Amino acid sequence: MSAPSRRPEIRRRRTRAEKVAKLRKRLAAASAAGDKDRITAKLHRIAFVSPGNPLIKSA
Repeated sequence: MSAPSRRPEIRRRRTRAEKVAKLRKRLAAASAAGDKDRITAKLHRIAFVSPGNPLIKSA
C-alpha cells in the first residue's frame, strides 16, 4: 500500500502562502479602519486552518 501523494498538500500550502502575502499587502495599504478590520478577520480565519506561526501578531 503506497503513501498518499504530497502534491495536494504542497499545493494547498503554496496557495495559502500566496493568499496570506496578498492579504498582508492589502492590510499595509488599507487606510480605512473598516477595511483593516475586514482584512484582519480574513487573516484570522486563515490562521485557524494554518499550522505553524500565527499570521497576525496580537496587540
